[in-house]
Amino acid sequence: MTGARALEGLWRLAGLPGDALRECSLTGADPVFPSSFAVATAAQSTIAAAALAACEVGHVRGVPRQGVSVDIEHASVECLAWFSIDGRVPDPWDAFSGLYRASDSWVRIHANFAHHREGALKLLGLDPVRASREDAERAMLSWHALDFEAAAAQRGLVASALRTFDEWDASPQGTAIAGQPPMTMERVRDAPVLDLPPLDASQRPLEGLRVLDLTRILAGPVGGRALAAYGADVMMVTSPNLPNIEAVADTSRGKRSAHVDLRTEAGRASMDHLVKDAHVFVQGYRPGGLRDLGFGFEDVAQRRPGIVYVSLSAYGPQGPWSQRRGFDSLVQTAMGFNHAEGLAQGDGKPRPMPMQILDQATGYLIAFGAAAALARQQREGGSWHVRVSLAQTAQWLRGLGRVEGGLTAKRPAIDPYVEVTASGFGALGAIRHSAKLARTPASWTRPSVPPGHSPPHW
Repeated sequence: MTGARALEGLWRLAGLPGDALRECSLTGADPVFPSSFAVATAAQSTIAAAALAACEVGHVRGVPRQGVSVDIEHASVECLAWFSIDGRVPDPWDAFSGLYRASDSWVRIHANFAHHREGALKLLGLDPVRASREDAERAMLSWHALDFEAAAAQRGLVASALRTFDEWDASPQGTAIAGQPPMTMERVRDAPVLDLPPLDASQRPLEGLRVLDLTRILAGPVGGRALAAYGADVMMVTSPNLPNIEAVADTSRGKRSAHVDLRTEAGRASMDHLVKDAHVFVQGYRPGGLRDLGFGFEDVAQRRPGIVYVSLSAYGPQGPWSQRRGFDSLVQTAMGFNHAEGLAQGDGKPRPMPMQILDQATGYLIAFGAAAALARQQREGGSWHVRVSLAQTAQWLRGLGRVEGGLTAKRPAIDPYVEVTASGFGALGAIRHSAKLARTPASWTRPSVPPGHSPPHW
């Protein structure tokens, strides 16, 4: 599967004009990073889809189409999510995160948040204050992998048992998402065509459009960051009561960042005002979570007819795991990718893919779906609901095929792609955006700022 063919499939899925594909140039091919999966193709094609769809929004706003080019090495490096703050490169993993040998298989624990780490250690019968990684490894040997996964899920924790592809396919959740596309985009309610601000050919294609980004970890913020690069006014909105991760410094480039507590009357009033002037609403909370607070799709579409509403989940809206929390590393383990990489390596030891490609590709599918639905809204009217999930992206990645000899690839240098800018976190070193727009280059005009830095109004 080439990047061009993968892009064409995504473009058809969104129902966008085929003529626009002639404006896109993709260079390079897998492998780029060591993997038996087409991770570079996934990076390149989803980034290209997001950029090209943004340009299509510019076209329906009255400006000529423009060329988009994406180099596969640059796209792959961008999806590493590498960044530094004042020269320090943060470790993305907690000491207790990772794969553990169980009595019959393997379990992956995600412990980057303190409450998840403490909960997992307590489940293992350990004192969260005194326990070491070695203590946790010994304790896991007394568990069956699937039993630990189930017990963790019952407690709202995040852990996955290792499965093969066949085992995943035969599971109830594997059956539920089998055959699902990487993204669904539905015109759900009648609404007039939104009156968008005027645009001229010197402006980036999404300038003047407002995006509410109610996401935290990691796919959603990547999607909002891409929309900001193409000119959108993106406001990241988070609760002051929820933790975040250091990667927020990287994923907040180009965005405002406000705190709103939707559990308070004042917070809901602030969100009401924001929604009334928004064009896109992106949310990554558990299915039904925002609906319970009055900001599900139907609520938002009623307040703002013509809105594009994007919902992100871990395992999709259907099946017994639809409410289950999940992160990229856990989905890789549960769905068979770690097992398959281990087999391809030849030693059989579970092996992660070389980047959090499910998060990254899903993030760019969020940006793609949002822009594609905006373009469709301008032609067809209506309010639109776009749905993506890490599991759907994983199924799509698996469908791109395997890369023979991919694990022998040498990791490319990242230095040619790094830029250093001032930010609210310090000197931020991060990867330049890999999609090159011929007439209006992608850029982040706002510096990255900490959560809560901006007031919650446009």
